[in-house]
Amino acid sequence: MNWAFTKSGHVTETSAVGLLRGMLEIPSSSYQERALADFLAEAMTDLGYRAHIDTVGNVIGVIERGDGPTLMLLGHMDTVPGQIPVRSEDGRLYGRGAVDAKGPLAAMICAAAGAVDFPGRIVVIGVVEEETPRSRGAMAIRAAHDRPDALIVGEPSGWSSVVIGYKGKLDLRYTVQCPATHPSNPEPKASELAVACWAALVDLLGPDAGHDAFARPGATLCRLNADLTSATADLSVRTPPGFDVEGLVSGLRDRLPAGRLEVLNSVAACRADRANPAVRALVTGIRGLHAQPRLVVKTATSDMNTLAEVWDIPMATYGPGDSRLDHADTEHIVLSDFLRGVDVLSLAIAELAHLPVRVDGGASDAPLPERSLR
Repeated sequence: MNWAFTKSGHVTETSAVGLLRGMLEIPSSSYQERALADFLAEAMTDLGYRAHIDTVGNVIGVIERGDGPTLMLLGHMDTVPGQIPVRSEDGRLYGRGAVDAKGPLAAMICAAAGAVDFPGRIVVIGVVEEETPRSRGAMAIRAAHDRPDALIVGEPSGWSSVVIGYKGKLDLRYTVQCPATHPSNPEPKASELAVACWAALVDLLGPDAGHDAFARPGATLCRLNADLTSATADLSVRTPPGFDVEGLVSGLRDRLPAGRLEVLNSVAACRADRANPAVRALVTGIRGLHAQPRLVVKTATSDMNTLAEVWDIPMATYGPGDSRLDHADTEHIVLSDFLRGVDVLSLAIAELAHLPVRVDGGASDAPLPERSLR
């Protein structure tokens, strides 16, 4: 597309919306992200990035303007399955991924392209497979890249809110086989054992468990395929900070008279310091648009969990879009909110230009000037 910039060097509103629409018009469900990665590599190159696609399919764009701090902006390209016709209506742009999470990623790409005065290195990444248990894209980034000095993860927070924490996630699979028998035989059947496994998990988590609170675990029976002789149950537990995952798995195994319980994936909960520079920069950006910032925690998970396991750096999650529309058949983003998100990120990037850098390339322990979060 033909890119247009304002006099200040920022991507124009028309170009920003055009980028997002182009992204929405390319289906990119998990494991099918390559066409979108190719599109973004070309778009980022045209915007002044040095762009490439890595071995797992992540698209990576780099802008280097000096020896200052390294800022990473990371969002995901993949969506859940199911297409939504792309259309503009009443100031809203509809399409699969408009909120989760092409809108936040497009906002990051545009904001970083316009950060002409940033004195260091900005790395913008669209990762693959965030919507899958393995988070292969983010895992590859944390394994292959030096840690940046600050990280912003792109997920829908609402343009005037910043996410500082996510629950962790434990994915389990229970499988069991039983000899063929008559339904009236008193011996337990595979289907009954699978249901009993789910009941045992719920009992172990306790009566206060649920998905409505950040400080408590919550369980979901994601899939149950069962008959008298064979059963498979996929179970997922959202875990709060400090949760004893090993104890839960051990306790559940002790309650199972037969079958096999596998841990498919486990990622710890994360919660950022509300005063860390990434959070403060985003708060400053929101205030710059004359709004009152909200700091929130989420009962879901994101790639922030994956990266926080190994990178002890200032980080936060931010992106325009209403997260209540994640995966919905009416998924859409309000275009004025999307453009505000670009502006907030632009102001946050300018704020992070002052982040000190240690000689080893890590974030300095020296504090930024104090700013109230109230």
